[in-house]
Amino acid sequence: MAGFQHKNNRGPRKPQEALHKINKLIRARSVRVVGENVEPGVYSIAEALKFAEDQGLDLIEISPNADPPVCKISDYQKFLYQQKKKQKELKAKTVKVVVKEIRFGPNTDEHDYNFKLKHAEKFLTEGSKVKAYVFFKGRSILFKDKGEILLLKFAQDLEELGKVEQLPRLEGKRMTMFLTPKKK
Repeated sequence: MAGFQHKNNRGPRKPQEALHKINKLIRARSVRVVGENVEPGVYSIAEALKFAEDQGLDLIEISPNADPPVCKISDYQKFLYQQKKKQKELKAKTVKVVVKEIRFGPNTDEHDYNFKLKHAEKFLTEGSKVKAYVFFKGRSILFKDKGEILLLKFAQDLEELGKVEQLPRLEGKRMTMFLTPKKK
């Protein structure tokens, strides 16, 4: 086993490029400075670097496309941590849409229909979308109209809890309809 080396096809690794230009990497002649313990304004790069150095902090370019570029005086690691934290909060606030499926046959009897209707009511009150579909096996595709009537009746029975997002549409051997919960 000695002498065995794992060959990497991607070649040598490049050092990871910094997300922001900091301190001496900033190439602008003058910058707009913001941050704590500093008077916001436009300064030459030398002055801005001196402000940051006097406070023992970094000069971070946060908006390179502005004219002049905007720089913040802060500790770079602390700045990166705050950026990550903001992104995590935004991600947590995004609503995840859950789609629940309910399957019918073209000849679904009344008891099964009511059973599935109760499930759909529960899903819609929980805030999930409902994808109801009729699956046609073999020659049952001849009963397309039965499937459409069943789905429209289903939508009508659920109209107090949800609204139809997509009317029944035949796709291959499935007739599909989407319902979304109504806002409270």
